[in-house]
Amino acid sequence: MDPGLACFSIPHGLGLGGHWAWPQPFPLLFLRQTAPGADTASSAVPGTGPPRALWSEHVAPDGRIYYYNADDKQSVWEKPSVLKSKAELLLSQCPWKEYKSDTGKPYYYNNQSKESRWTRPKDLDDLEALVKQEAAGKQPQQPQSLQPQPPQPQPDPPPVPPGSTLVPTGLLEPEPGGSEDCNVSEAGQPLEQGFLQQPEEGPSSSAGQHQPPQQEEEESKSEPERSGLSWSNREKAKQAFKELLRDKAVPSNASWEQAMKMVVTDPRYSALPKLSEKKQAFNAYKAQREKEEKEEARLRAKEAKQTLQHFLEQHERMTSTTRYRRAEQTFGELEVWAVVPERDRKEVYDDVLFFLAKKEKEQAKQLRRRNIQALKSILDGMSSVNFQTTWSQAQQYLMDNPSFAQDHQLQNMDKEDALICFEEHIRALEREEEEERERARLRERRQQRKNREAFQTFLDELHETGQLHSMSTWMELYPAVSTDVRFANMLGQPGSTPLDLFKFYVEELKARFHDEKKIIKDILKDRGFCVEVNTAFEDFAHVISFDKRAAALDAGNIKLTFNSLLEKAEAREREREKEEARRLRRREAAFRSMLRQAVPALELGTAWEEVRERFVCDSAFEQITLESERIRLFREFLQVLEVSQSFEFSASAPALQHPRPA
Repeated sequence: MDPGLACFSIPHGLGLGGHWAWPQPFPLLFLRQTAPGADTASSAVPGTGPPRALWSEHVAPDGRIYYYNADDKQSVWEKPSVLKSKAELLLSQCPWKEYKSDTGKPYYYNNQSKESRWTRPKDLDDLEALVKQEAAGKQPQQPQSLQPQPPQPQPDPPPVPPGSTLVPTGLLEPEPGGSEDCNVSEAGQPLEQGFLQQPEEGPSSSAGQHQPPQQEEEESKSEPERSGLSWSNREKAKQAFKELLRDKAVPSNASWEQAMKMVVTDPRYSALPKLSEKKQAFNAYKAQREKEEKEEARLRAKEAKQTLQHFLEQHERMTSTTRYRRAEQTFGELEVWAVVPERDRKEVYDDVLFFLAKKEKEQAKQLRRRNIQALKSILDGMSSVNFQTTWSQAQQYLMDNPSFAQDHQLQNMDKEDALICFEEHIRALEREEEEERERARLRERRQQRKNREAFQTFLDELHETGQLHSMSTWMELYPAVSTDVRFANMLGQPGSTPLDLFKFYVEELKARFHDEKKIIKDILKDRGFCVEVNTAFEDFAHVISFDKRAAALDAGNIKLTFNSLLEKAEAREREREKEEARRLRRREAAFRSMLRQAVPALELGTAWEEVRERFVCDSAFEQITLESERIRLFREFLQVLEVSQSFEFSASAPALQHPRPA
């Protein structure tokens, strides 16, 4: 926003977004802010501002006095410096200003030392006494143009500059102490485009840095409680508090104390009753506001770079050979150059040089093409040139030709290009009898090329619709291809056949497989999706389709990638099953060893319930988690024990039947 926009107070109950109504034909005033000690249209330095006669004093319908400048068609509430006396100028430059708290009690604020007090400063009393003394001792007669008079209706209001605000004068209240209290630089907060708000009473809220002393601050804190505002739930109250911070334009780097000075007088301050809730909402607002400010800064930097690039590309002194130091000397004082950081500026400058080089090269090509075409046209129109004409004779003919003599660019044409053009013209004349036949051959070749391009486009369409991919075969695709006229046009012509073009197309798709496989893996990694043995291709494709990178992927390569990942998943599953089987065998072996080493040893006919409690505390027993498995292993052990005992008995029986001799 223009820093000259005036600060003004909004009457109680009205906002900038409301519906305004003001008496007619009272004109709209374009208010501008003045720096301390200066008016809006002229400087306080004698001899630099407009004459006093340019300013006229008028009275608004509500009785307030405003001033109109006939030169720049602007109106202000504050008395211009050229109309002020020396004492009034000193008073306007005084750092002490008088304001009123929410209860109507006056207090005084120093915009230099940031001090607030209830008692009236002596400096302010002395200056006001000096003004009264000067007014009483000297009453100069005002010129006719400065006599108060009601404003006349304006048939056509003056045009409003961009970013300015038209405000009905009858709804504005002049700010106590002049426009100095609305110093934007002291406010330390951004202003919305086209508006500059203040609270209903007291100092400018855009400054937001001074408050009345502690007693009045406590009274202002209790004021929202008397306002009667209420919120249905805590979430709406929290949202109202955040909207308050946003309406007051609290920056993200503001401390809690600074923010409270800016919002404590608003009724919405009491939306959250607890201080901890206020601080929690304040921290959430700061985090969100910080993101917004970063985005705004990024957009401003981007816009500045684009503006600089456009400026350099369009500037007449910029060429592709201009050095950066030379450009810095030329444009270093311009704002469009200085606002971009050095690093970004060099990047933009490199892009501009590349653009200009490309542009100049293209212009040179266009000029060369234009000269060649113009020379060809002239030669075609010269009946005196035949296939026996020499180059020296042709030059003389060209100098006698009015079209060539008046074309300075054509006269500066490269001699080699001109000679080549002449040779081509002579050869064209020599081949005149074969020209028609050659054109026919060229037409045929061109048509063949167009047929190939049309068939290539047809293959692209099939690929976009998913009918053609890297896994497609000619037999599968032939029914769809053979019915198209572009396929029929390819039949019988020399060169690549439709089958050749199809094979080339599929090979190109397959060559993209490894790159597209990496892209698919990245997408799956970002989505946290892993292909397992039971994963369906539809689920896999559904996950891939959500990423914008999948738009350029080939359907066949997606299927091949899925098959590859599925094979890996099956291999992992087989390895896992093998490992699980090995672990199970080790646990069963440990369980059998436990049964074998039991003390006392197990006997045939022993029931599992009888011996179970003997093995409960053993680790081998705990590793077999299923009771049914334990029983199965126990029974298998008894079977092995029975077999081994029967084998031992059969081996010892012959020895008992045939005792050894003594």
